[in-house]
Amino acid sequence: MTDLDPFTDLLDYPMYVVTAEAAGERAGCLVGFASQCSIEPTRFMVWLSRANRTYRVAEHAERLTVHLLRHDQDRLARLFGGETGDRTDKFADVPWHPGPGGSVILDETPAWFVGRVENRVDGGDHVGFLLAPEAAENFTDDRTPLLTLNDTQGITPGHPAD
Repeated sequence: MTDLDPFTDLLDYPMYVVTAEAAGERAGCLVGFASQCSIEPTRFMVWLSRANRTYRVAEHAERLTVHLLRHDQDRLARLFGGETGDRTDKFADVPWHPGPGGSVILDETPAWFVGRVENRVDGGDHVGFLLAPEAAENFTDDRTPLLTLNDTQGITPGHPAD
């Protein structure tokens, strides 16, 4: 198997918090594997680790919410990336409100979109969720620095990636 690290070590892509709700359960995690994947129709793919609780809730969710974080939102990044929902209620001290279809929207994030799950794709230790955007908000301007992979290097994941 070829090691991809020489290539991926050069990347500093945005990080996202993805939230899900199904059957009255809420979950959320920090995600680095995500991208728009189609212009027409507009589609976005987000990859969730099979190891974490967010994946288990998202398996049954009709919608996911994808949030961007500002560069200075280390507290939210650590909560959603360094804690596991198996032991911590990540929503207990975080302002949020219900969005379309019962989706979970974090109030403090600068931008988010809610997407209807159109398909799930097996990608190995992660599963891709193909999202059709239904609603979006942007509370930023062009100069708002966003949280990136390099900003999160000190966060120990709540679950191992595999």
